[in-house]
Amino acid sequence: MYKGFYGLAESPFSIAPNPAFLFLSGRHREALAHLTYGLGENGGFVLLTGEVGTGKTTVSRSLLKQLPDDTDTAFILNPALTELELLATLCDELTIPYDPEPTLKQLTDKISAFLLANHKAGRNTVMIIDEAQHLKPEVLEQLRLLTNLETDTRKLLQVILIGQPELQELLQRRELRQLAQRITARYHLLPLTKEEVSHYVQHRLQVAGRAQPLFKSGAIKALHQYSGGVPRVINLLCERALMGGYAHQKIYLGRREVESAAAEVLGIKAKAKGRWPWMAGTLAAGIAAAAVVYALTPKPEFVPPVQSQPKVAVPQLSRFADDLQAYQALLHHWQQPVPATAPCEFAGSRGLACLDGVSSWQQLLEMDYPAVVSLRGQDGALFYGALLSTGDQADSPLTLQFGDQWVSASKSWFISHFDGHYSLIWQPSGQLPRLVGEGSPQGQVQWLENTLSRLQHRSARMLGSYDLELKQQVMSFQRRFGLEVDGIAGRQTLELLSLMSSEQGPRLSRGGDA
Repeated sequence: MYKGFYGLAESPFSIAPNPAFLFLSGRHREALAHLTYGLGENGGFVLLTGEVGTGKTTVSRSLLKQLPDDTDTAFILNPALTELELLATLCDELTIPYDPEPTLKQLTDKISAFLLANHKAGRNTVMIIDEAQHLKPEVLEQLRLLTNLETDTRKLLQVILIGQPELQELLQRRELRQLAQRITARYHLLPLTKEEVSHYVQHRLQVAGRAQPLFKSGAIKALHQYSGGVPRVINLLCERALMGGYAHQKIYLGRREVESAAAEVLGIKAKAKGRWPWMAGTLAAGIAAAAVVYALTPKPEFVPPVQSQPKVAVPQLSRFADDLQAYQALLHHWQQPVPATAPCEFAGSRGLACLDGVSSWQQLLEMDYPAVVSLRGQDGALFYGALLSTGDQADSPLTLQFGDQWVSASKSWFISHFDGHYSLIWQPSGQLPRLVGEGSPQGQVQWLENTLSRLQHRSARMLGSYDLELKQQVMSFQRRFGLEVDGIAGRQTLELLSLMSSEQGPRLSRGGDA
């Protein structure tokens, strides 16, 4: 609606990946150079880390374009796999045939034979794993064993690991020290500087058809402050600022428009100068992916505490810094014994599973599951609690548990403290496929259509294959819940669909009743 008003041929700040808008800052080019160098060294592993939304995917796609034509690539987007599943996925990506229900050794032999044949034919093989912080240590060790296949001068399989900063911590574990020693190049991608934010915004405007600057210098400064320099958040803020500017017929956009956008997109209000440095970095990392839903979810008003309900004073936050107590409260809510340690491993032994994620508070409440939530005090200190119920009315207070203390808090209190990170417990109903997309079996496609139709309150269609309409429905669901919008039902999408369609376990809206 604003494109004609601002002289734009297309939307410049869409979060969908579009190669036409590719912007490589100095940091992105430096990261690309490190990765290219690492591959040229013929070593086993290359590492790229960075916070959510900093442009790791941009760098990896640029790297793919620079690979020689004699390179076969395997791109794995869903690393939450077992050793067997990972090897099977690698075979699928490289079109290596294998028998039904293969063993680990059979898959390893198939891959080894392929790598040797590829090398003899003068071809290279590169494996790229995105979101690699989710890899299990035993899977990483299996990857290391795969890279043992080598000639006198080079590894026959090179692996690029891309992930969030937790990946660096994972690789510091003692049992992975041999793998860490094989990393020939590593780079941590930092957010954009204020000057780079200005170049980034102007670049996207120019690609979209507007050569003249649109955002004033104060707006650029505010964009950097509120986004923390994270490109994905910059896009969200700019898109909303354009809509707000158009609504008020603003020829140029200033700080006020960006502040209004931040209030709607990130659920925060402008602060006095000098109080933003810690919050910018926190919000950029914690809410970047989840803020995607702002355009689809209306921003509700803050709800004050209900005076008719008895209140328990909010406890001193520093007393509840250990998240184990929150997990114990959550498992107790599932009528499970309370473990002394490793709560998610314990949940797995009881037929349950943990699902970690980053979301807006609207998304979290819509999931309707009790959850361990990450909160921040007024001083920025992190603490944890168990969100147990929301009540059955829009203005009902939320019930949280901190240690052995139950707290009745208003929705506005929760909104102002929730930093976007959650972990919930759910009961999987069965084995999920690795992904559902074009070429998937009819039964999996129909299951996906049936599940989506129930959640979207519409009639299910009878499908013979994965068609365009189903792909669009999947993209709509992914966009709504802050997932990667690729139209393919991968592990995260399938888990969230299964979770939300499950009838098992307690719910927030039912006061925790199963």
